[in-house]
Amino acid sequence: MSAAAWISTSMPYLTPRREGQPDAWGAESAARGRRGGQRIVSAGEVDASDEVAELLSVTPGEAVVVRRRVMLLEDVPCELTDTYYPASLARGTRLAGTAKIPGGAVTLLAELGHIGVRVQEDVTARMPGEEEREMLRTEPGEPVLRLVRVTFDGADWPIQADVMTMPAHRQRLRYEIGIG
Repeated sequence: MSAAAWISTSMPYLTPRREGQPDAWGAESAARGRRGGQRIVSAGEVDASDEVAELLSVTPGEAVVVRRRVMLLEDVPCELTDTYYPASLARGTRLAGTAKIPGGAVTLLAELGHIGVRVQEDVTARMPGEEEREMLRTEPGEPVLRLVRVTFDGADWPIQADVMTMPAHRQRLRYEIGIG
C-alpha cells in the first residue's frame, strides 16, 4: 500500500450530522489536512437490479432511487459510490436530486424519520471494468475493492444500500468493533 493510501472507517458515514456540520467525507478529509469532494454523476429513479432488489428487500425491476457519485481526494477520483434507497422512502426528496445535501444523506434520512441502527458490510476484491478503470484513473492490472453496505432501521428494514468501488492500492478499510 502506498504512503498516499487512505484509511477509512465506516462509523462517520452512518451517523447523522449536527446542523451546520459538513458531510462526513468533507469532515474526514479536512481533519486529515486533505481536501475531499464529490461529483454527483446522476440521481433519480431506476429499476432495481437483482442485486439491489435483494439488498433493499424489493422486487427486481421495482423502482428505487439511486445517487451515483465520484468521490474525490485532492481532485483525484478515489471511489465510485452508488447509493440506493427504496422509492417509497426517497421519491420526491433531495435524495432523488443531484444537488448536494447539507450534512449528507444520512442526516436527511434522519430528518425524514429513518435512522439506521444496524449495518451489514461485505468487501470483495476484483479487477475493474474498463469504465471503472478510466473513472478511477487506475492502470491495467490494478484491482479494486468493492464494498457493499446495507443500513437497516429499528424495524430491521433496509433504508439504504451503498455499492462502492475503490482502487485497492489506495485504500485500507478499518473496522473497529465494540465487544460486550
